[in-house]
Amino acid sequence: HTIPGPFLSCSEVEAEQQAISTRQPYAYSSSIVIFVFISSSMRTATTLIALLAACLDVESFVVVQRNAATSRRITRTELNAIGVLARKAKEMAVRKYVEEGVEDEVMDKVKEMKSALESVSLDDGDEAGGPLQQVLTKRKGTVSLIAEYKRKLDDKSGYVDEIFRPEIMSPTFREFGAAAVAVMADERMGGCTYGDVKEFVLEQEKAKGEMPGPLPVISSDLIVDELQIAQAAAAGATAVTLTVGVVPADKLPFFLKAAKALDLEAIVNVASAEEAQAAVDAGANIISVAGVDGAENKKAVLADLNLPENRSVCTIANILARENQQLEEVEEAWVCRDAGFNSVWVSDALYKGGNDPVEHPGAIIKSMIAKSSVKWASPKARSGKGEGAREYLGDILM
Repeated sequence: HTIPGPFLSCSEVEAEQQAISTRQPYAYSSSIVIFVFISSSMRTATTLIALLAACLDVESFVVVQRNAATSRRITRTELNAIGVLARKAKEMAVRKYVEEGVEDEVMDKVKEMKSALESVSLDDGDEAGGPLQQVLTKRKGTVSLIAEYKRKLDDKSGYVDEIFRPEIMSPTFREFGAAAVAVMADERMGGCTYGDVKEFVLEQEKAKGEMPGPLPVISSDLIVDELQIAQAAAAGATAVTLTVGVVPADKLPFFLKAAKALDLEAIVNVASAEEAQAAVDAGANIISVAGVDGAENKKAVLADLNLPENRSVCTIANILARENQQLEEVEEAWVCRDAGFNSVWVSDALYKGGNDPVEHPGAIIKSMIAKSSVKWASPKARSGKGEGAREYLGDILM
């Protein structure tokens, strides 16, 4: 039973809730054992099985990794399969949310979206982009940083055992130089909800009139329905994330318009050159290369991107965490900066634990955006010899 679309009006939500309440439940066996053979990293295996578990409403699972020496790279077909599983799992989560009752403030945003959508055009607007795009797009030779907050990590090995609450991490991100905050609002994958998005928004608002001021808050979720965009808007977010591969290609322009109807910017996650071009053609102004390991591979995704005239596109490199304590992610951020990326998105790598004072999230943020050189500096030194990011007085004061 699918959620009605393309809009969720009050009457449609009520009808959906009634249909769900009268539907006969499916019969499952009391216990199910699933064997999934994955020839990739432990993190990819964990992600895939978590999505399978979500589809079957499984509350716990155990991952057993085979010998890493026999592993191979995951294929595009396998990635597409993961995208389908992710979409199905999230559709079930949205259905459950509708069944439990949609909040009034979210329904108000749905109505606002519906009334404004017909007049929305992705072609108009400032050539420099919206407020978030302008914050992320600094001068050439510099890089901004998006710090993502999660309550749980993909892999505990080599990471801190506990992540502090939003009221502690939110000012840390701001005071140490992040350009924006993202909150992983997918509860199964990141342990957060839209309530956490709201907490970050409220804390950032406390910094109005101060230096540095409030940061934009991005709601990072696997969006499969416009209702989730309304949830993000109701929580006070500045932007949402859309993932090509999870969002069907023919529906991407609609989601971009739905976000714009609520004055939200959209960051589109891509993992290949084809997805990047499809995102730009659909009207995306902010593209994040996600799920691609290594700076050179990320650069290759955007190498032949065909951009329309009179339109700027902000590019983000999503830095994947390494399963060690060497802070290699900092150096990758510098390489991405030198490769021309406007911003880096950092998640699990912020939470590497240890006794070294350069290993807390704030220090890692400062390291990644520092004026440092891959050739002359080390990630922990955060210094160079004239080579690296260029710093301007205006940037320092912002």
